Amino acid sequence: MAILQIKNLHVSVETEQGSKEILKGVDLTIRSGETHAIMGPNGSGKSTLAYTIAGHPKYTVTEGEISLDGENVLEMSVDERARAGLFLAMQYPVEIPGVSVSNFLRTAKTAITGEAPAIRPWITEVREAMSNLKMDSDFTERNVNEGFSGGEKKRHEILQLELLKPQFAILDETDSGLDVDALRVVSEGVNRIKQTNGFGVLLITHYTRILNYIKPDYVHVFVAGKIAEEGGPELAERLEAEGYDRYLKV
Repeated sequence: MAILQIKNLHVSVETEQGSKEILKGVDLTIRSGETHAIMGPNGSGKSTLAYTIAGHPKYTVTEGEISLDGENVLEMSVDERARAGLFLAMQYPVEIPGVSVSNFLRTAKTAITGEAPAIRPWITEVREAMSNLKMDSDFTERNVNEGFSGGEKKRHEILQLELLKPQFAILDETDSGLDVDALRVVSEGVNRIKQTNGFGVLLITHYTRILNYIKPDYVHVFVAGKIAEEGGPELAERLEAEGYDRYLKV
């Protein structure tokens, strides 16, 4: 069983006014097979946590630690974190003009495993994964995220998730910009891949609608850079009914 552990994590970012602390002592442990939902209002630090785990240079860890199976994640480069089994599905996936989805996926797989996958089995695997996500067969010839709809971008993220087979998937507002049908397809994809690979999931969201499809084992409420409350799926239901006002009152 793999374990991703975060202890007393403090993270700052540089602004025009100087250094600003975003995360103010986060403790979180995720194990293989578990789904943890992070919920909270805008600006509470949810995405900062995701990008810090992935190694975005914008964020500076001033205190605390992140470890994966006892190994210090903070000492790893971004690509080393990916090879160790950390995967980030971004809220706003970037366009990569001139790079086809086909080349991108095979290059990413090669970088993760250290060797290029055999062509015929790889093509079969890609086609099966695309079929599961209801993606058109010509999708692989398009440039990465260029001109993609919101739903296509998120399906592409989940396609990467299925093919790269990480130990932990960090899904940053994967439900953002999805209509009902796309949300169901993407969520079913996450559930199917998790059932096959048994990875741990850190799911960041504002709303409970995606939690109707991807059932969390644990829910954590983020407020002002800290975890204000933790519980099970019932906590998400309470947040849907009551909102975040009770945490924001001084």
